[in-house]
Amino acid sequence: MMTVEVALVMAQQQGAWLVQLKDDIAGIIDPGCWVPFGGHLDPGETPEQALRRELLEEINWQVGPLRFWFTDRNRKRIAHFFLADLDVPLSALELLEGQDLVLASMAELSEARLWSPKLQQYRPVAACLECALERLKRKS
Repeated sequence: MMTVEVALVMAQQQGAWLVQLKDDIAGIIDPGCWVPFGGHLDPGETPEQALRRELLEEINWQVGPLRFWFTDRNRKRIAHFFLADLDVPLSALELLEGQDLVLASMAELSEARLWSPKLQQYRPVAACLECALERLKRKS
């Protein structure tokens, strides 16, 4: 099995974090789960280039400064995490990939499941988001 390399952003606005509910499609990473926005690196792309491209493709957001945060590796994937400030209102984002997006507090994210206003149901938080949350808790 090939290792997948991804770049993800924890974008913050007034103490809440922007997360995406992935589509319920078999074969994608973390289907039906809440994840940070981001995605795969294309050949020749740096993690930051990939993240900027993915944010345009997924939510039509031209992100400002990205701060590299950490890299997490396991058998299946290498994930490069960045921090950013969400400098536009949530209503300015256009969801082009995924089922929903929300700004969630640390308390909400720590529940391991999060409410989807669009689906009107709770969905689980993916392991990559839990990894980022653990780092955030240690940081504060």
